[in-house]
Amino acid sequence: MRAGGERKQKKRVNADTYVFAVLVFISFSLLFFSSRSFVIDFGSLGLSMYSGIRGGISGVISYISRTVLSVQELAVLRREYGELLDRMIRYEQLERNAAEIRQENNRLREQLGFTARTGYHYIPAEIIGRDPDNLFSAFVINKGKRDGVAYNMPVIAYQKGMQALTGKILQAGQFESLVIPIYDVSCFVPARLAESRYDGLVEGQGKREYPLLMRLISKRARDEIGIGDTIITSGVGGVYPGAVYPGGINIGRVSKINYQEYETSMEVELEPAIDFSRLEYVFVIDVKEEDG
Repeated sequence: MRAGGERKQKKRVNADTYVFAVLVFISFSLLFFSSRSFVIDFGSLGLSMYSGIRGGISGVISYISRTVLSVQELAVLRREYGELLDRMIRYEQLERNAAEIRQENNRLREQLGFTARTGYHYIPAEIIGRDPDNLFSAFVINKGKRDGVAYNMPVIAYQKGMQALTGKILQAGQFESLVIPIYDVSCFVPARLAESRYDGLVEGQGKREYPLLMRLISKRARDEIGIGDTIITSGVGGVYPGAVYPGGINIGRVSKINYQEYETSMEVELEPAIDFSRLEYVFVIDVKEEDG
């Protein structure tokens, strides 16, 4: 019985020791958690975690904001680029128009310089079209009977500081007229070699690319004609009905001399003084008014 009592007493002592140890652990735990140093460390840990989360969120928001602003700036730049491109195109168009106006003014100034020097009574006109039935020959001017233009009036032009024969009026309407150029096969012009003074008759070959021909030149002129000699209107009439061309108007220059021993006369080829591909303005000569 005694041994059993000792065992019970020992178990009680062990249980008390365990209870005491648990109480001591709890006491120290409570003391540790209630200390100020632990509270400060816990607050610092929470603050650090909050600061990290806030910094991450702020970085994401800043990146999104910069991206949105970049997209908006790109759209603005594209719009401004388009506006600048349109403005540049308009400026280029204005510059081209200004260049054309300057060229037009220069041409008109040149024409006015010619009219100040010529002694003819003239009617200035602009070429506005070509004859649809004779595309490579006759052309239309913007002056007609209302302006004093009449059938068979001679037509001249002014290029590179020189007046030159262009053709004659083939048909005069009320507001427009048809001009037949000197390179047409039906146009005949009494002419003269300016240096040797031999007369002849100039006629065309149907196209402006072909040289003009001066026929019926005396064979005596063979040794007095040279390449480059100037041919002008003679100012006299002839057997061919047509315009009365005032004398001294430039027609062209000799480019080739054709001579045959068995023929009673000779002929020369000449390049027209007028470049018909650049012809824009002409002057119709009112010979009757000048004579009057």
